[in-house]
Amino acid sequence: MDYFEVVQVRHSVRSYKPDPVEPEKLQRILECARLAPTAANRQAYKVVVVATEGNKEVLQHIYRNPWFVQAPYILCVCSVPGKSWVRSDKKNYSDVDAAIVMDHMVLAATALGLGTCWVAAFDVEATRTILKLDDAWEPIAFTPLGYPNDSTFKKVRKPLEEMVVYTGPDLGDYKMTAGKQFQIQKQQLKSSLGRVEVVRKIHKIISGN
Repeated sequence: MDYFEVVQVRHSVRSYKPDPVEPEKLQRILECARLAPTAANRQAYKVVVVATEGNKEVLQHIYRNPWFVQAPYILCVCSVPGKSWVRSDKKNYSDVDAAIVMDHMVLAATALGLGTCWVAAFDVEATRTILKLDDAWEPIAFTPLGYPNDSTFKKVRKPLEEMVVYTGPDLGDYKMTAGKQFQIQKQQLKSSLGRVEVVRKIHKIISGN
């Protein structure tokens, strides 16, 4: 399948065969996660691969729908907020990074004939306890990974014209304040330099040297 076909046929699978997933396919999917873009290339995420065989009963505490544990694997993407890039307005991009990673895996799985389903309504406390997650990790999303038991699906999406906004020629006028400009410069320095070097650069900016 080419990329556009993958996007077209990808859908949420809620019924899985017990057939095993080939190790080479799992590795290709995880490699796609590794290659996913993250803000400032921080790569502040973890992918937890969980085998369902022998663990189905306890895994149902994370998410109670039976199909959640039908597939041979469950993948959990965790962000690491403390190591993620933070925008100048304090927006932490950890959730965005984790979502990109999950989407890369979901599309890769589709290309390989496997099924997935984003799961966000999981029990966070149960997840942390059962998977023994590091306190610094935040679980963002799960998906089963296995062969679909039913290939029929119907995508329901809003029309494109309801989702896309084309800006006109008259954009709003904006003048950056000196304070805002300083904050942007400070953030850029933090992203590219060590802490000691940041202090030196800020001192030079303030002193005008």
